[in-house]
Amino acid sequence: MTRRRVLLVFGGRSAEHDVSRVTAVAVARALDPEQYEVVPVAITTDGRWLVADAAQRQLEEGRSALPPAFAAEGDAATGLGELVTAGRSHEPTSFAVDVVIPLLHGPYGEDGTVQGMLELADLPYVGSGVVGSAVAMDKVMMRRAFAAAGLVQPRWLELRDGHDRNRFRARVTELGYPCFVKPSNMGSSVGVSKVHDPGELDTAVDHALAFDEWILVEEAIAGREIEVAILGDDPPEASLPGEIVPSAEFYTYADKYEDGAAELLIPAPLDDTQRADVQALATRAFEACRCEAMARVDFFFEEHGRGFLVNEVNTIPGFTPISMYPRLWEASGVSYPALLDRLIELALARHARRAERAGRQRTP
Repeated sequence: MTRRRVLLVFGGRSAEHDVSRVTAVAVARALDPEQYEVVPVAITTDGRWLVADAAQRQLEEGRSALPPAFAAEGDAATGLGELVTAGRSHEPTSFAVDVVIPLLHGPYGEDGTVQGMLELADLPYVGSGVVGSAVAMDKVMMRRAFAAAGLVQPRWLELRDGHDRNRFRARVTELGYPCFVKPSNMGSSVGVSKVHDPGELDTAVDHALAFDEWILVEEAIAGREIEVAILGDDPPEASLPGEIVPSAEFYTYADKYEDGAAELLIPAPLDDTQRADVQALATRAFEACRCEAMARVDFFFEEHGRGFLVNEVNTIPGFTPISMYPRLWEASGVSYPALLDRLIELALARHARRAERAGRQRTP
C-alpha cells in the first residue's frame, strides 16, 4: 500500500506557539506509520518556515520515543514559494505531499491566513476553509454570526483600540460585573482576564489589547461549561457532550495544556433531552460560522435560567492527550487514529469537489 505524505505544520507566530508544538507530537504519534509518511515543518515565532530536521529524525526513530513537544527549529530553512508551488508541480520536492494538517492555534494559522495560502497552493488541508476559519477565530465576528443565526449567547460588548474608553466603561457598567475581557483574535484563554469591579477594567483592557486591536467584554455566567465536538460538514456529526469543571475561576491555559487540573466529565451529566438540545445547538453554531470538517463548540449551561448559551467555536481544537476534542470522539466511538483518518479523508474529498468545480468553471 502506498503511504500518503502528510505535511504537519506546527509552531507559528501566535502566543499559542508552544501549544502547537505539543499538539504536533500527539498527532504524529497517532498517525499510522504504515499508512502515512509525516513531513514535519516548523514555523518559528518570527515567522520563518523550517524543515524540522530534528523532528524528522525523531519520527524515524519511532513514534513511541517522541518528545513531549517538537522543537521549532531546523537546519534547512525554506521560503513559502516552494510550498505554494508544490501542489501544482509534478517535480519531487520536500513539500510534494498528499495532504496538509495545519496545527497552528491562534492568529497566523487558525484564522484563515494559512488556509488561504494552501488554497493558492492547490493543496488539500484538514479543517475549515478560509471563511469558517476567519469567522470562528475572530470572536467579534463570531458573535455577530451567532446573533444573525438566532443563537442565544452571553451578553457582550466590543471595543476597538483607540475608541472612546469613557463611553466603553459606562457600557460595561451597564453590562455588569464580574465580566470577562478577551482579545478578539486569540485562543487557549491567552489574554483573558476576569474583571470583578470597575477598578480592574482598564488593566484587563490593556492586557487584551496587547494581543489584538479588537477586544470584547462578556458577562460572567454562573453556569456549567459544556463542550461538543463536531466532525464532518455535510451533514456535521456531533459527539457526546462533555463538561469541564475548572480548577480556577475559569478554564485557563494551564488547565488546557499544562497541569490538566481541570476535571473533565465525559459524557457530561445531562438528561437525554438536554444532550440532544446541545448537540443540535452545536451543529447550528458550527454552520453559522461556515465551518467545515472539525470544531469544538463551547457552551455555558444555565440550568434554571436561559439554558444553553453558545460561547465559541474552535476550528483547530487541541489534540493533546488531555484535550477535550479527541476525548469526546473517543467516548463517541471514534478512536484518535480513526479520527485523524476521517479528517484526512474529508480534506481530500473537499479538495476533489473544488477541483471538479474549478474544472467546470474553466470549460467554456
